[in-house]
Amino acid sequence: MPAIPAHRAPGASPVHPGWLRIQHWLNALAVGVMAASGWRIYNASPLFDFSFPAGVTLGGWLGGALQWHFAGMWLLAGNGVLYLAANLATGRLRRKFFPLSLRGLAADLGAALRGRLSHADPRRYNQLQRLAYLFAMADIALLVASGLVLWKSVQFELLRELMGGYEGARLVHFYAMALLAAFVAVHVLMVAVVPRSLAAMIRGR
Repeated sequence: MPAIPAHRAPGASPVHPGWLRIQHWLNALAVGVMAASGWRIYNASPLFDFSFPAGVTLGGWLGGALQWHFAGMWLLAGNGVLYLAANLATGRLRRKFFPLSLRGLAADLGAALRGRLSHADPRRYNQLQRLAYLFAMADIALLVASGLVLWKSVQFELLRELMGGYEGARLVHFYAMALLAAFVAVHVLMVAVVPRSLAAMIRGR
């Protein structure tokens, strides 16, 4: 009989463990809440010569948006700490995201541009995925750090100075959120290209 692929073998471990799937969807919720409420906060004091349509914002007014934003912040920060701790404790961080090399990235990028990047084994991240997920982790940490400066500027004086003052922290927060939104957009696009990855994140297989 032909061999059954590892990711379809009966009794095989799930592509994503239950704790990871729960944290993934909690992160998605937190990012959605923070983005929509953050756009409303931005509209109250724009950095640039544009504003976000009211229909895509959350909170209705500045005070309400701030409450939603803080709720999303605590969920994102707490879930992020648990995610990192679980990945370190189980060794998943090392197994899934490393090694990472310039040669491997160049090879996978070339394959992706030619439409030949393999997605046969959903348990194994290619080099581009590893870099993207590590970037998302670092970007979320920067979002939380810059958000703390905007929330408690006096208490986090060192962070504020590292970011070039309060207005500098606003710019860091804005660009970090824009980069996270870009990551989410690419992530959703890749789900459309490889639909079974969504099923794996819902059912584990």
